[in-house]
Order: sequence, then structure tokens, then C-alpha cells
Amino acid sequence: MRFAFATLLAVTFLSPALAEEPSPGDLMVHQYFADQTAKLQDQPLDEIDSLEQWEARRDTLHKQYREMLGLEPWPEKTDLKATTTGTLERDRIVVEKIHFQSRPGLYVTANLYRPAKVEGKLPAVLYLCGHGRVVKDGVSYGNKSHYQHHGAWFARNGFVCLTLDSIQLGEILGKHRGSYDDSGQWWTNRGYTPAGVEAWNCVRAIDLLQSRDDVDPNKIGVTGRSGGGAYSWYIAALDDRIQAAVPVAGITDLQDHVVTGVVSGHCDCMFWVNTYQFDYAMLPALIAPRPLMIANTDYDPIFPVEGVERTHLAARKIYSLYGKAPNLALTIVPGPHADIQPLQIPAFYWLQKHLQGETPPIADVADKRFTVEELKVFDKIPEDEIVTSIEESFVPIAPAPKAPESPAEWETMAAEWKQLLLEKSFSGWPQKELPLPIANGKAKPAGKWQVAQHTLTTQKHVDLPLLQFTKSKANEDQPSTAKLIVVDDAGWEQWSKLASDDGNEPLPIADADQYASVFVLAPRGIGPTQWTQEKKAEIHTRRRYLLIGQSLDAMRIWDIRQAAKAANKLSGSKQVDIEAEGILAADTLYAAIFEPQIGSLHLIDPPADHREGPYLLNVRRFMNLPEAAAMAANDPQAPRTIKTDNDDLMSFSEQVKAVAGSPVQTTAKP
Repeated sequence: MRFAFATLLAVTFLSPALAEEPSPGDLMVHQYFADQTAKLQDQPLDEIDSLEQWEARRDTLHKQYREMLGLEPWPEKTDLKATTTGTLERDRIVVEKIHFQSRPGLYVTANLYRPAKVEGKLPAVLYLCGHGRVVKDGVSYGNKSHYQHHGAWFARNGFVCLTLDSIQLGEILGKHRGSYDDSGQWWTNRGYTPAGVEAWNCVRAIDLLQSRDDVDPNKIGVTGRSGGGAYSWYIAALDDRIQAAVPVAGITDLQDHVVTGVVSGHCDCMFWVNTYQFDYAMLPALIAPRPLMIANTDYDPIFPVEGVERTHLAARKIYSLYGKAPNLALTIVPGPHADIQPLQIPAFYWLQKHLQGETPPIADVADKRFTVEELKVFDKIPEDEIVTSIEESFVPIAPAPKAPESPAEWETMAAEWKQLLLEKSFSGWPQKELPLPIANGKAKPAGKWQVAQHTLTTQKHVDLPLLQFTKSKANEDQPSTAKLIVVDDAGWEQWSKLASDDGNEPLPIADADQYASVFVLAPRGIGPTQWTQEKKAEIHTRRRYLLIGQSLDAMRIWDIRQAAKAANKLSGSKQVDIEAEGILAADTLYAAIFEPQIGSLHLIDPPADHREGPYLLNVRRFMNLPEAAAMAANDPQAPRTIKTDNDDLMSFSEQVKAVAGSPVQTTAKP
């Protein structure tokens, strides 16, 4: 049954129409994701064979994890300004309506449940809500009102329970969707994920709990389901003050997200920025050896049980190294993706056992006993809130650089940026470059040119079309020169039609006569390798790249690098000039930084700010496109001419040129 379920979900990757007749592009990208994901499965735990190895690496992995959440360096802990706006008392419990600021203006709304009669300090539970929309007449009452029954149960059974709103569907309606609906593709450049905000809100919630006189600061646990299950993972792995955890329906592995395709069911709050290409078993490993119960249903379509079990098995290795295997539990109950009682009871049991030290029979049902209006915190949303715009400030961007004062200073600046690009933005590139595979096409006449249609393999399962136009009568006194045109779908249609005609039409570039060979590349996802352009499916194809620590633009840059090498090899030229337009022009800039055999660049209508693309992991944390243009133009090993119509893009290059003396040109668009 489980095999059949997994197979069904795998087919869903190509559905609905694609499951019948997938295009070559869809098949190619599906095979690519399967191959890339297999290489990352259970990373970095596969490399660990002893407790000594794990403990030697744990601090580094924990720091990398914080970075992928946007929490490295660790943010300053500012005044929480915790405020109680009202209280309720019913059925032996008190509910405090609370808000606090996890950083100035970043308001968190919460309901705190406690027993009406408190003697001494009690263990506390941080309850984290999934997406439970509660909106009446345009007013949001927050996820916390939907999940109120959990907090009430804990309070009736001797706990203090703080139930947090998330920024999505909370009282203050923030956003969890940037890459999910294409409203914030630039989040990728920023290295921003709402998972980081949710994790930070949890850190500050623990601070609040520990500040209370009725809470035992050494007995704090966490649970939550769906999105709240994910945040339970994040905070338990992030903060060792969590002593026991029960994430419910909040995790699966890369195989399910990327290959099976359940990423399409999740907003961005579920994911870190996977700079270091980790699988999700790293989370329970970072929680080890503290008590952890993983809870899920057996037919959850967005957290398939197969991936949950694989994650559990991978983490069990670390718990066993600690000699604490019983501290890791797996509970699977029948049902769909829903907040059902069979999932609630094991969570109650686990937290009672590890925080209260006892396991009495659970006879008290978790049910809702308050109206949503009663649980509302704010009468009016604060004017200074930044919840609705937190993506603009949570991860700071690099300021515009100052011009270097000497060639040596410029070389240092460029070298540092290049290294950061390799570590933070292009870590998904192949680590070893293999001999460049080119399937040579047979040349045929096309007017003044001979044309050959090659196949260029830039990675396994990435076979791209590369056209080569060679002059029929080359000038023997002229050295062999080559140009590469990087095209979008419209450009590929134009050039491929030209390649199939036998007429005498000139090549559609102004400087064709300057070259003995002209090459045309359609990078992955363009032309013959285009996958479905149905909006939702196309968006989630791009998101899959992000989950494996890549981005579509980063891998297109890799394609351009390989095409430049192929053009050099096929033409016999020492350098190849490149022409591209729009986002592909900016991609070409980055390719030139890493390929000294790339000559002059002709960039038509490129963006001047990464906000407009291309979208590369983390790049705005340390640089922007003008810096990339300066690096490409002023490379001490391969200074090159850049012709473009965008003065803003080249502004920093002009400043560097004054020091480095490299040939930068800014010209009007032809």
C-alpha cells in the first residue's frame, strides 16, 4: 500500500495533463531532481560514524542552520514589551491575552493558558499554530483561536501553555508566501524565509515564559501541528532550552518535497534557505539526545508517511550514538492531514512524561470552550507594526560598496565576493567539472553559413541544444573568433527557424560578420527543454531548485559557463564573446566572473538590481548586480569590454575602472 501511495504521488509531480504525455522538458527536470535529491539524501548525517564525529561537527552545523534561517549573526534580544490586554477565567483555567515584540515593531499575539490555582512553578508548553484561518467580517482572530483547545487542555492538566499566532493568518496578517505565489521571488536573493521569523518569535516566547514566576524555566516543551509542527522542529533544533518536543505533521524529507512534489502543498514558512544542501533529518539530529516524539498520520498528502519514516530512521542513528534511542519516538496513527484526537493524546502523554515526570490516564478531552472574539488580543492594530513588511528588514542587505582606492584593494574586494558567491549562492554547482560532453551535429548549408545542431550536456540529465553557425568561406588571414548568443524562448524560436531554413537571411545580430562562428544556447527550461508553463506547476518547479540548494538562475549561469567552453572547443577560438538580454544578460555577467575565456559582453536591457532578478541564494547579503558587473569587467586575469544600455548597472564599474583601468563601455541599446 505504501509503495502504491508513493508511486501515486510521484505521478502527481507530472499531473494533471503532464501525467498523460509529459514533455521532454518535464521528463528531463524530473530526472534531474531525482538524481540531485538522491545525492543529498540524509545529508549531512551520512558522513557521521561516531559520537565524537557528530559532536565535533554539531556546532558548525548548528551555526549553518541558524544562517539558513537568517539568524546568523544571532539577533539582539531587545525589550519584549510584553503586555496583557485582558484575562478570562473558565473551567478551572485562566487565559491571558498577550502581545510582545520579538524585535521592535515585530508584534507577536498570543494566548497564555494557566491553571486558575497555581502552587509553585509549573512546566510550560509552547504551542505553535498551523494555518487555521479564523476571519469574520474582514477581521482576523488569529490561528490561536482555532487551536485554543490544546492550550486549555494543558492548563487543565497542570501546565502553563503559551499559544502563539504565526505571521500568516495571525491577528496581524503578515505573509508566508514569497516563492509560493511569485509575489516575492526576491526573498531568495535576500536569504529570507518566514521560517526564520517564526523561529525567532519562538526564541523570544521562551524568554517570556522563563521570565514568569509561575514557570519552571528548566521544564519547557514544545508542540504544534502542520505549520506549527514545522516551527516545533525549528525551535527545538535551534534552542536547547526546549527539553521535550512533539512536532505533529510538520516534517518530511527532500525526496518527498522535491521528487514526489509535495512542495506544492507548502508555503515558504516550511523551509530554510538550503545554502548547505541539508536534508531534513538534520533537525532531529540537532535535537538529540533530548526527548522527541515525531507524530503523523498514515495518509497525510503533504507529509507522506514514507518521508516521515525515512527522517526518523536517519535521526535514530544520532540518538543511538548518544545511547538515548528511547528518547526518539515515532507515532503514526490512521487519518488524513487533520487535527485529530489520536494525534493529540500521544503528544499530551509525551510532554507529561518528560516535563511532569508522570503519565496519568488521559481522560480529559481537548475541546474548544471560548468564542474567537473572547481570545482577541488587539482592539486596534499598532501603527508601528512591521509584521506585514518584515521580509524587507529581517535579513539585512549589503550596503552599496565604496570605490576601491588601489588595484590591490580592488583585487581583495573582488576575491572576497567571488568566494562568497561560491559558498553562499552557487554551492549547488557540481563540485567536480567533468570533460565537456558534446554530441556533434552534422553541419549543413544555410546561406553564407554552415549550421550544426549540437547537444551540450552541462550536467547529468541536462542536455541542451547548442546551434553553431560557421562561415562557409572563412577569411584564412583572420584568426578564428566566436560569439555565443544566450536566448529566451522567443529568441530560440527565431534562431532555430533560421537554422532549419536554406535561405540567405542574415543572422539577426549586428556584428555577425566579425565572427567566424556564432553559437546559440537555450539554457535549461528554455526552448526544447522547456517544462510546463502552467503557472502553478512552473512556480513549484522553480521552488524545487531552491529546496536542493540551487536556483534556476544559478544553474542557468552554470549552463552559460559550459556553453562558453564548448564554443571555445568547437571553434578553436581562445575567447568567446557573449550577447544576452534581460535576466539572461545578468546571468551572463556571473558566468563571466568564473570563466576567463569569456571575452566581451553585449548586455541588452539587463536589470541593475537583484530585486528584479536574477534570483540567487543569499546574494544580497553581500553584493548586488553593479558589483557583479565590476567583477566581470575588471578581472585582473581577463579584463573585458562590457557594452550595455544600463548606466546604473555599470556605475560601480566606472569607479573601479578609474583605479583598475579596465575597458568598460556603456552604449545605447541597438
